[in-house]
Amino acid sequence: MTEHVPLSTHKKHLTRRRVLGASVIGVAATGAAVAGGAGLLSSASAATFGYTDDGSNYVVDTGASLVFKVSKSTGDITSLAYKGKEYEGYGGKHSHVESGLGASTVTVKQSGSTILVKVVHGAITQWYAARSGQNNVYLWTNKADASFTATRYIVRLKPGAFPNEGPDSWIEASDSIIEAGDVWKRADGTTHSKHYSGKRTIDYDYIGFSTGSAALWLVRSNHEKASGGPFYRSLLRHSNDKGAGLYEILHYNEAQTEAERFGLQGPFVLNFTDGGAPSSALFHANLDTSWVDGLGITGWVGRSGRGKVAGVGLKGMDAKYAYTVGFANSAAQYWAKASASSGAFSCPGMLPGTYTLTVYKGELAVQTSEVKVTAGATTSLHSLTITGDPSAAKTLWRLGDWDGTPGEFKNAKLMTYAHPSDTRAAKWTGNVTIGDSGATASFPAYLWKDVNDGVLVYFKLTAAQAAAAHTLRVGVTDAFLNGRPRVTVNDWVSAIPSAPAQPSTRSLTTGSYRGNNHTFTFNVPSSAWKTDVSQYNVLKLNIVSGSTGSAYLSPGTSFDSIDLLT
Repeated sequence: MTEHVPLSTHKKHLTRRRVLGASVIGVAATGAAVAGGAGLLSSASAATFGYTDDGSNYVVDTGASLVFKVSKSTGDITSLAYKGKEYEGYGGKHSHVESGLGASTVTVKQSGSTILVKVVHGAITQWYAARSGQNNVYLWTNKADASFTATRYIVRLKPGAFPNEGPDSWIEASDSIIEAGDVWKRADGTTHSKHYSGKRTIDYDYIGFSTGSAALWLVRSNHEKASGGPFYRSLLRHSNDKGAGLYEILHYNEAQTEAERFGLQGPFVLNFTDGGAPSSALFHANLDTSWVDGLGITGWVGRSGRGKVAGVGLKGMDAKYAYTVGFANSAAQYWAKASASSGAFSCPGMLPGTYTLTVYKGELAVQTSEVKVTAGATTSLHSLTITGDPSAAKTLWRLGDWDGTPGEFKNAKLMTYAHPSDTRAAKWTGNVTIGDSGATASFPAYLWKDVNDGVLVYFKLTAAQAAAAHTLRVGVTDAFLNGRPRVTVNDWVSAIPSAPAQPSTRSLTTGSYRGNNHTFTFNVPSSAWKTDVSQYNVLKLNIVSGSTGSAYLSPGTSFDSIDLLT
């Protein structure tokens, strides 16, 4: 092993710098490889496979069309040259874990058809591997503790190397910053940000850029040591007139619903093609990693050390929704899509341990249980019966269905790739009447104290219905600054509910409605209703909070469903 030890061995602890927000969201896709896009080449083509030392970097020639360099002092990737063209770097910065580790211990070794570079800095160890004849860089990140506030790998790319387009792109020379230094508005009123991927983790296998004749993709890992689950949304890609970036986000400390996990994460893969999509053989569910077993990567657990959970099916599904089965404990997370017909599911490649199994209807947890995973074995489960779907309750009326998202409400879909002030958004104000066509689609997905507080819902009751007390349920998916609903029904005013646990960072303006789904229950007495059945009852929703803010950064919440039970 060739080793380089920096002059300074001081381990500095990094905080999440402003540069952590200097990139954005992603063009994400799934599917099979496009012709010519395969990232796996025969090792027979690797005539020049090997590495050299240029004094400052280890220079790795993959023996295909990719040569990359790793700094001997910092562990940054300082060059990505594909077919002789340089793609790496912008603004004097290179590609690295977090915002750059600084002085690190960097070593390299070659084992047959694999070259492995190891970078050590305090609590983080970063690994890079090249395989003979492949236009790929395989990466792993091992984080031991919370001394770094975020865990992500950013690939920095030269300005102009790829098209600057999409909701994750902006033009610093002409666009205006409208929020926190990372949300931009164009002259046409459209908004752009690194946050606006419009994708959940479960939705994509890779992200990247293509010119049509050259492409660079980041193929994500299985995220077993990440946090947030299958529906987590985060920045994936960004581009602007000063450069572009690709991200593997493992813990961003923004809109997080889970505690951070530690340990080895990966591999994720940088893949160059001649413009097409990466080979599906690189996707985490398909990737052959048997070659990794003998490399000595700290924390690596090969296939033989993992187990599987397989379920016969789910009973009580709603055919309108996709179901996902998630598994989580403090050490790892996984998920599997359930069959639309039977609900059968299979989740291989799991680390041994006891997990909480959660069945999601859309994004709403409707069933939980416990399951144990054993290395080298399959845990088989009988059919699971769903008993926790709130949609099963009988109602007098309902706005939106219970699925853990605000998807049916006004502006909901736009909000995953735009700011609420975007010119494409319908007005956030406006009241609705139960029974009108389009009532749900007219109800705002989000409510802010300083924007559209006091939305009204009009509805009528029969004499028999008005003679009884009823339960009003308000389901929310997330909140900002402890915003939560207080309701007024005609002259009756509810107590102020306690604030549920929600992420403390921005979310509603950064492309995510995903927090901790919570249901507020209000017991409305019979005395609250109108006795004249020809008159409308009026439900008023106000946001309350002990915190203050302005406009779209005032206390607010996002809705899942609102209904009045029989």
